[in-house]
Amino acid sequence: MRDWFKHLFGKKQDHFARLDSRAFPHFAPGSVWLVGAGPGDPGLMSLHAFYALGQADVIVYDALVGEEILTYANPQAELHYAGKRGGKPSPKQNDISLKLIEWAKQNKRVLRLKGGDPFMFGRGGEESETLYNAGVKFRIVPGITAGIGGLAYAGIPATHRDTNQAVIFLTGHDESGNVPQAVDWHAVATAAPVIVMYMAVKHLPSIAQKLLEGGRNPQDKVGIVSNATLPHQSLMVTQLGEAGEFVQQNEVPTPAIVVVGPVVDYAKTLNWQDKD
Repeated sequence: MRDWFKHLFGKKQDHFARLDSRAFPHFAPGSVWLVGAGPGDPGLMSLHAFYALGQADVIVYDALVGEEILTYANPQAELHYAGKRGGKPSPKQNDISLKLIEWAKQNKRVLRLKGGDPFMFGRGGEESETLYNAGVKFRIVPGITAGIGGLAYAGIPATHRDTNQAVIFLTGHDESGNVPQAVDWHAVATAAPVIVMYMAVKHLPSIAQKLLEGGRNPQDKVGIVSNATLPHQSLMVTQLGEAGEFVQQNEVPTPAIVVVGPVVDYAKTLNWQDKD
């Protein structure tokens, strides 16, 4: 491990040498680590994620894992893209899980690298269940999810004592790429002051209408944080009653996080990136 850190950082980054003696968990050959890489900014990776990148023999990464994060990978590692984007052609989940098992049974250290957190709409539960059933040892390494970290980079707190004591997280599309039918939109509409939605831009007109029909205030603020935590991050703000028309008339960059509720107003004062 010491040689790898020297290769990566050189002598000018001596503070990283303190990691050399850290007792990181053993990344055993024949095991799989399911790791969250965070919302995009490489500095938001955990130390366990950073360590795993340097140890892995095989790295299977998703569409939302940035190229800069992959520069920290073990130079000898095999890199395999397994990106899944809603409604677009992508590898089948079962095929991905079977490949993880295959590589692990070849006695390789397998890193399944996911954007955000593997257990927050990241299919980490499905993959770890498959590994368990196949008798493959695995470890879960949580990551900062975009629904919290991404909002923070735009100056939007997911919770604030003055506005909300509850928040709902939901996905804007199901496995088929359509609006989730299993969500009780009428109940969700007024269940919490703040709703945070992943992968919701495409279906925002339909989702907004469902929330309005459920009794949500049409004047509720809607914030859309695109490319969260990255240098080209952007924030668009509208109202729920106008959200459908807004995304149809404006080119909204994706990936994006959509947040509905009073916390959007905090971006006016807390959007620290605009103040640099």
